Amino acid sequence: MRFRYCPDCGSVLSARDLGDEINVPWCDRCCKPWFPIFPTAVIALVYNDRGEVLLLRQNYISTEFRNLVSGYMQPGEDAEACARREIKEETGLEVTDLRLVLTSWFDKKEMLMIGFFAKVNEGELKLSEEVDDAGWFPESEILSYVSTRRGSASRRLCEAFLRETRHKQRPNDDALFGARII
Repeated sequence: MRFRYCPDCGSVLSARDLGDEINVPWCDRCCKPWFPIFPTAVIALVYNDRGEVLLLRQNYISTEFRNLVSGYMQPGEDAEACARREIKEETGLEVTDLRLVLTSWFDKKEMLMIGFFAKVNEGELKLSEEVDDAGWFPESEILSYVSTRRGSASRRLCEAFLRETRHKQRPNDDALFGARII
């Protein structure tokens, strides 16, 4: 959201240069800047001990492609907690290892996506109402199921996972993915 009026007092904002920031929306009455606000979401490539990737079908998003687990961050929530919460809510699975992999701007929704690799202990999938179907797929097949749009966060996460797993025998979290966020 790009502000044209001050959210505090309603005055029309002017443009002001602040340090290296150019044309920042500025309220002359409140004497403060109003930087753009945009939603932030997490997206997670969920995998198991065998290196299989969990792909979801969410018909409200796409009937053509499968999706990775994703969801919006809540106020006061950090990205890691959001990723764990979304995985638990959408699949019923607990995260054992979590690694920040990338950030990606999603133009269509003017949104920042924060991407993770998330290892889970396999258990019974308990899908939320927003998930129509989910299944485990061999790493060699995942690119054929996700969006073909180059640069999408889901595609970039899948490509990064494949690059890393091809350089190692099997996902060994300490060696393959480096430092873990627990």
